[in-house]
Amino acid sequence: MTYDGILSPLAHPGFLRYFVGQVVTNVGTWFQNLALSLVVLEATGSAQALGGVTFAQFLPILLLSIHAGRIVDRVSSRTVLLVGAALSAVVVLLLAAAVATDNASLAVVYGLVACLGAVNAFERVAAQAIIRSLVSADRLGRAVSLSTIAVAAGRSIGPGLAGLLFQAAGPVVCLLANAASFVLVFVLLLFVRPREERAGHRPDPLRGGLGGLLRDRSLRLLLIVNAAIALLALNLNIVLTSMVSLTFHGSATSVGLNHVLNAVGAVVGGLVATALPRVSTGTLATGCALLGTTLFTSALPGTLPLFLLLAPVLGLGFGFYTAVINAAAQAAAPPGAVGRVMALMLLGNVGMAPFGGLISGWIIDRSSAHVSLLVGAAVAVTCAIAVVLRPPRRGDRPPRCTTDHESEL
Repeated sequence: MTYDGILSPLAHPGFLRYFVGQVVTNVGTWFQNLALSLVVLEATGSAQALGGVTFAQFLPILLLSIHAGRIVDRVSSRTVLLVGAALSAVVVLLLAAAVATDNASLAVVYGLVACLGAVNAFERVAAQAIIRSLVSADRLGRAVSLSTIAVAAGRSIGPGLAGLLFQAAGPVVCLLANAASFVLVFVLLLFVRPREERAGHRPDPLRGGLGGLLRDRSLRLLLIVNAAIALLALNLNIVLTSMVSLTFHGSATSVGLNHVLNAVGAVVGGLVATALPRVSTGTLATGCALLGTTLFTSALPGTLPLFLLLAPVLGLGFGFYTAVINAAAQAAAPPGAVGRVMALMLLGNVGMAPFGGLISGWIIDRSSAHVSLLVGAAVAVTCAIAVVLRPPRRGDRPPRCTTDHESEL
């Protein structure tokens, strides 16, 4: 690896610690997700009750992400992450205590998951906003792309490790492992010294608030693309699980294997995006088109082995698109409004998850997972066309170069 290579942001000690922490916390999240899913299903036998866990997790993010963006633009991102890691560890410990009780109330579990979701709303925004202060400006694009790989890496490693630990030690130990991951993240953050803290965190005021941001046509289009694709094309957990289990009648092992292969492809896609010298309008259009193409390709197989064979291909499209659109959002954000821009991205992405899941489930129940994949493909390709046909008007503020060489988005 050379300093100017695709992994060059890892040469910055602060970013390296941040990256390791993100991988650790994403793996830890899988320990919790698996443990809570199995505990709730065993206690209630109800998929609706399990859906309540997802609702409790994501509703606070939907309600608080904009407020979180305002806070992150006024307070050091590192401080937000430190407080978030500490609070998350405490909440997960309380979850472990609740699960350890034989007659644990479902309402208590929902409440604690909602508390964790509220903390997560601030953590997710701060985790994106801090990247600018950890690497040099010419490596920001690659750093943002690498940060998306941390999520994919956790998704490829986490489920298998979580299954083994759950089988060997039970749900309480899985939750304790997640709490330990937050403690490790807290320790790593203690040794991170962002430039914004050394120079004093004084973000530039943004005139017009969110309205001022949304007057930028480039950013507006970016947010619409992000929300549309998240709503109708990225519900992969539901769609892929349904494809394997309902369409091909595969086992739980096949479901897990599909998600792991998809995550491996996502890591490759993220690395491909990291290798790009710049993020431009063409790059974002390519990302949308590639996602659409891979979704369409995944809808074609008529057998489970072929579907599994193509799982990394879909993962590649997903990983490339995710890395590119996050880098584009960082490029489009004014220096004093990174938190608010990333909060809008979070609102359009994670905030759409509950509604997208309902839509995908409705489509699958009334047709098939094949059709759901085709709908996602059509939406992604439509977004690619929209990006190409709607360049910024004269007078729009051009996003400043924030990738490895320059940005033309």
